[in-house]
Amino acid sequence: MAKNKVVRVVTLHIPAGEAGPANVGKDLGPLGINLMEFCRRYNALTAERRGFVVPAVITVYEDRSFDLAIKQPTTASLIRKVAGLDKGAAKPGHQSAGVVTTAQLKEVATIKLPDLNTSDLDKAIKIVAGTARSMGLTVVD
Repeated sequence: MAKNKVVRVVTLHIPAGEAGPANVGKDLGPLGINLMEFCRRYNALTAERRGFVVPAVITVYEDRSFDLAIKQPTTASLIRKVAGLDKGAAKPGHQSAGVVTTAQLKEVATIKLPDLNTSDLDKAIKIVAGTARSMGLTVVD
């Protein structure tokens, strides 16, 4: 059996377990895939990660079938959970949204390590710290 030709690869950031045709329809509708099937599969795969924003990589084929790959939650949603925040600062650099410790950043970096472009934990902590600073958080030891 020959492989189908890939038409498009789409990455969506959707709250875990909350995918519905209304919030993914504008992105996936034009591709012609079955929205209910996508929502059912995504929600089943991310049900245990509720409260996080989880990226999904959708590979759409010529015959309108698709493959779904789930990544780790976004770095920002992991930092918000660890720091106990609802959102970052409205004006990062001018306002402070809170404080995050290096130990908390290490915890986030170990979770996020498979999706980062490094395999070194120290470098991963620096990447996560940069995200925290861009959210308006102060990093302390």
